[in-house]
Amino acid sequence: MRSIIAVMRQGAYFVQAIRRTPCVTSSPALDHPNFQASSFLTTLISSPKSPEERCIGSDGEEERDKCLSLRIEKLPKGVTVGSALQSWMGDGFPVHGGDVYHAINRLRKLGRNKRALELMEWVIRERPYRPGELEYSYLLEFTVKLHGVSQGEKLFIRVPQEFQNELLYNNLVIACLDQGVIRLALGYMKKMRELGHRTSHLVYNRLIIRNSAPGRRKLIAKDLALMKADKAIPHVSTYHILMKLEANEHNIDGVLKAFDGMKKAGVEPNEVSYCILAMAHAVARLYTVAEAYTEEIEKSVTGDNWSTLDILMILYGRLGKEKELARTWNVIRGFHHVRSKSYLLATEAFARVGNLDRAEELWLEMKDVRGLKETGQFNSMLSVYCKDGLIEKAISVFREMVGDGVKPNSITYRHLALGCAKAKLMKEALKNIEMGSTLKTSKSVRSSTPWLETTLSIIECFAEKGDVENTEKLFEEVKNAKYNRHAFVYNALFKAYVKAKVYDPNLFKRMVLGGARPDAESYSLLKLVEQYKP
Repeated sequence: MRSIIAVMRQGAYFVQAIRRTPCVTSSPALDHPNFQASSFLTTLISSPKSPEERCIGSDGEEERDKCLSLRIEKLPKGVTVGSALQSWMGDGFPVHGGDVYHAINRLRKLGRNKRALELMEWVIRERPYRPGELEYSYLLEFTVKLHGVSQGEKLFIRVPQEFQNELLYNNLVIACLDQGVIRLALGYMKKMRELGHRTSHLVYNRLIIRNSAPGRRKLIAKDLALMKADKAIPHVSTYHILMKLEANEHNIDGVLKAFDGMKKAGVEPNEVSYCILAMAHAVARLYTVAEAYTEEIEKSVTGDNWSTLDILMILYGRLGKEKELARTWNVIRGFHHVRSKSYLLATEAFARVGNLDRAEELWLEMKDVRGLKETGQFNSMLSVYCKDGLIEKAISVFREMVGDGVKPNSITYRHLALGCAKAKLMKEALKNIEMGSTLKTSKSVRSSTPWLETTLSIIECFAEKGDVENTEKLFEEVKNAKYNRHAFVYNALFKAYVKAKVYDPNLFKRMVLGGARPDAESYSLLKLVEQYKP
């Protein structure tokens, strides 16, 4: 009877873990919001007494004694995973599949691949329960990550025949793609077709992401055609990737085209779909449309997803909806653990709606609760002050930052440049731009919306002064990120020529070739420029 109960419990853990735990690694994040290819076994529900809950004590503190994952995570260097498992069993806890899956999920997230491989090797060797396809799938995943594709192929052959199935093949293909071995991955996909195995949408998501580089974008159409030919079941995450790729290029038409493709394929949009749409339109300053999609987010939101709530705070800040912003922040504050990131987004959002006092209160609250340890925390308050030209307050924050031993980065100096420009201290603004340019800045930062919007605000300040030279220099930055697809970016450039009373016959041509559609303001500014024709 006891053995039957044990089997039933183990089955329950297995079901819980499958519903909760991805069996393949997520794809590299492209950008916010929380954007990555979905797991092959997607997160659907969380059940009572799950391993996650056993990691949280009644007072909110993690209890290592009751969580296998934490025991493994806290192991000193040189101590094997086996010792943690022996200690776990010695304390009277059986090694269930659910505990293992939860531990793997945590270790993967932390990038502790070696520990994850040790854990799976122990499970396969010691067999505390009968290993299944998920266990061998994990073993394959981390073997490839640590020892390469060739070792993964050797392992695949040694896996019992009954588990050399669809799941394992999909994991092998994804592992090949992650290692950049495209031809081998395509070869295994061909073999899967011959065996009658269905290719996961995750495989195509990986292919699309790998082909998202500027020189390879045309190959995405082939990936989608291959997906259709293989009769792969369309998945919402694939369309999210396509939408986000277009949003990153500031191509609103492309975003809408991908969204229409989703609807034609019969795939139901979810809250993430509407988050991408709303943010893309808000960044393009199409606020009426952004507001409509924000309402769709509110209708489709499922549960208290912190990432969706963070996006809603950003949107409410941009749309000037202080009441809705306060309501959303109150929901987030009700969580047991409030991330520093949420504090920063709330701070910036309240500043956007004009409530500077509330923004300062939240920043100080975060300072008391979470502490100020990261550059981004200081940069957030700097951005608030610098957007309003409150340069003295910004300098005070900067001094506190340096005094606490936190190192400024290029984003710090870009904010200070804006603050100086807003305060009409143009020489100091240029100095800060120069200081920031000496620091390493990744392409992802230079292409990020906050960086581009800050740069555009500086451009507008130089344009007001009629400083065509510096306006053009900064315009090249936003052009490289394709932010110039928005008419308001070119309008800022045109203002510099109007204020300087300088004629340039190529302005309209530059705008059209840059992919922007002239609006009424564009034509008015160009007409003014025409007056200065020699």
